[in-house]
Amino acid sequence: MSEEFGVVMDGQGAESVKAAALLFERGRQQIGQVIAGQTEMVDQALLTLLCGGHALIEGVPGVAKTLAVKTLARFLGLEFKRVQGTPDMMPADILGTMVFSPKTNEFSLHKGPVFTQFLLADEINRMPPRTQAALLESMEERQVTMDGFAHPLDGYFTVFATQNPLEFEGTYPLPEAQLDRFFLKIKVPYPSLAEERMVLQRHHGSVAAKDLELTPIETVDPALLAEARKEIRAVRVEPELFDYVLALVRRTREWPTITLGASPRASASLLLAAKAFAAKEGRGFLIPDDVKDAARPILRHRLVLRPEAELEGFDTDRVIADVLAATALPK
Repeated sequence: MSEEFGVVMDGQGAESVKAAALLFERGRQQIGQVIAGQTEMVDQALLTLLCGGHALIEGVPGVAKTLAVKTLARFLGLEFKRVQGTPDMMPADILGTMVFSPKTNEFSLHKGPVFTQFLLADEINRMPPRTQAALLESMEERQVTMDGFAHPLDGYFTVFATQNPLEFEGTYPLPEAQLDRFFLKIKVPYPSLAEERMVLQRHHGSVAAKDLELTPIETVDPALLAEARKEIRAVRVEPELFDYVLALVRRTREWPTITLGASPRASASLLLAAKAFAAKEGRGFLIPDDVKDAARPILRHRLVLRPEAELEGFDTDRVIADVLAATALPK
């Protein structure tokens, strides 16, 4: 079915996504000088920024989640800040606070780390609910309101929030409504044997682990980043593919092993992410395979499985695969 779409639209818009395709190619190359493997994580992190969303990164400690995000910010030439989630963290620790100046006899905003372009919220599930809510409000509105005044955030403001999937003591799991605010969820697995060997070799050749963060990286032209965002929005979508996206999302709401299906926001996110996958492959048009590639990272954190399904060993990725298999491809 994907081949049919490729034949019909061959040559249409092929040149219109050059900036996006080039950005993904250079990103893999430059970030690969620091991060061994993890190309899927790098691609999906880039995709998050280009789609104007935010990402939840899940993986065990020591798989380069933090280093990957810091390296991505360096590659894109964007300002980077990091906050470490703790149970005693207050909203002001992220947003900032109003400070009185005796000289001017006025209050002024002392900006918190949220006023940046790339924000890494490490272990977001260790932050108390009030602080999580403050951060997620900034993600949704892209502004901070204090004393009745709105302070806009940068146009490239992107949050990457990490969490450990195996640790539950002293944590505050994000509610489903707040999870839906994240554009996608990136799962970071252990590296392969060859990739882990490369990690050892790089650390062996370094005086300290910090040397890897100082590896020279060629920064991308900001104009290329802006152009890539425009190209992704302009990717052509045939009417049949709108129906295919809707069929997938609506089927999750009636699937027997799912308690809570995907929302209308998930439909819009799935379409946009699929367009980014098309641009990554150098195509200015959408095919069903792009929707399939985008389904897992977009839907995996938005679905709630029935308890009996989890006891039987099901996870959201497996259920999404079943939903994809049961949904007819567009003709």
